[in-house]
Amino acid sequence: MTALDTRWLVPDGWMPPRGTGEVEGHEAICVLNVGDQDASVTLTFYFEDREPDVVGPLRCDARRTRHFRLDLVHELDGYVLPPETPYALVVDTDVPVTVQHTRVDTRSPQLALMTVTAVAEGRHA
Repeated sequence: MTALDTRWLVPDGWMPPRGTGEVEGHEAICVLNVGDQDASVTLTFYFEDREPDVVGPLRCDARRTRHFRLDLVHELDGYVLPPETPYALVVDTDVPVTVQHTRVDTRSPQLALMTVTAVAEGRHA
């Protein structure tokens, strides 16, 4: 990855149900902005059976991190991501950042956690 990465790809999204335990099932996007300028963040959700949904611009301040819980509508300016629906996500920013995607699945007593750094566009391995 380079310091110029402003488009990040998350090909495997699927919002788990909330579950019944203490921890709620969810997905989140973490944006790390180590630069000196605030980042404008746009999320584009792609689906198998309909046109994409665009959310944003959202904000991640300079020299900060911002976690966007994808199940909380106030984190996404009122957007409701459909639960248990496959999607992919593109994160676009106006300044270089790093993006991480996390899923917490609480459908069984053994909590499942999956987290990966998103793929920077043009860096497909």
